[in-house]
Amino acid sequence: MSPPTLRNVLVLGVAQTLAWGSSYYLPAVLAEPMAKGLGVDIPDIFLAFSLAMLVSAVVGPVAGRAIDRWGGRPVLMLVNFVFALGLAGLALAQTYSQLLLAWCVLGVAMGSGLYEAAFATLVKLFRDQSRAPITGITLIAGFASTVGWPLTAWMEVHWGWRGACWGWVALHLLVALPLNAWVSGAKPLPAVAHSATAPAVSSTDDPEPPPVDWRIWWGLAYSFGVAWFVSTAMAAHFPRVLQLAGLGLVAAVAMGALIGPAQVGARWLEFSLIRKSHPLVSARLAALAHPLGVVLMVTLGAPWAAVFAVLHGAGNGVLTIAKGTLPLVLMGPSAYGHRQGWLMVPARIAQAAAPWLFGVCLDRWGLAALGLTVALSLSAAAVFHGLPQRRADAS
Repeated sequence: MSPPTLRNVLVLGVAQTLAWGSSYYLPAVLAEPMAKGLGVDIPDIFLAFSLAMLVSAVVGPVAGRAIDRWGGRPVLMLVNFVFALGLAGLALAQTYSQLLLAWCVLGVAMGSGLYEAAFATLVKLFRDQSRAPITGITLIAGFASTVGWPLTAWMEVHWGWRGACWGWVALHLLVALPLNAWVSGAKPLPAVAHSATAPAVSSTDDPEPPPVDWRIWWGLAYSFGVAWFVSTAMAAHFPRVLQLAGLGLVAAVAMGALIGPAQVGARWLEFSLIRKSHPLVSARLAALAHPLGVVLMVTLGAPWAAVFAVLHGAGNGVLTIAKGTLPLVLMGPSAYGHRQGWLMVPARIAQAAAPWLFGVCLDRWGLAALGLTVALSLSAAAVFHGLPQRRADAS
């Protein structure tokens, strides 16, 4: 990578780590003290988080269009203030309704400031050369839980859960905001010759994008929705799944700790070894990783739980990259942010539903509930296999 590209990757990667740590990974640590502080049940806190995910699905396309038009820097800087406002709302909440409102504000920030926004920022800057920078960001932000969970826990122990929220407010305003301000501005598009029959393109707009190939659009939307349903279901219930497979709680938690390193390791392999292959190749393999891990654990027994954890984490890590690279490669960089926002609407809805729905399946079916995630993952792999490896507008 060139020095400017590397700078943008490092800056966005660290800012994304803070964004994920202060939103997506927040309830895992603060749900219990929040519930006690407000006199509600822990599931009520996760219901508020699910509401935030639904809000983020609505906001995503709007934020993507804004990045397409003005670039990522002003949008991401504004989002830091929205993150701070939502976290301050959590810290000040005295009733459950106030907590719900604060999570809705955080949902606006999540829909306009997490990976999709960072990917759109890079595509606005680097167009078709964005695959490596996108992977680079996921390599850094892959440690969001590794950083976010201990940091949140430390702040909660020393300052209480409200103090932890104020701590994240400070990190957004004092660290993440200056980092996002350091992102390169949007590149001016090359001049486009136009005639009386061809309208001029303004310097703030992408050229008119080619028509959408709806087979590709719906294929990606479905596959990403499946991937994020499986990922979120496992994130919420992985220790319980392993306990149903025969492991004790301590061993199950230890196996779960392998998922994060496996995600980062797989992203590094994608970045270093297979980045010259078509991203559909890695996506197809990644979609098969979770089913393979389940089959090995179920057929060979609990000792293979570690292999299941590594395969699941590796597949999830590569699919996170595919979420950014496949829309770029298959549909092109024009209007990338807006299209990406719409593509992720099903995934956000799936994320919101996954913890509850998969929990019900575990209650009713036990370990056999993994049949649902296996079937969904295999269907996504089949869809990936059916997608063309050439962009729809390629000649």
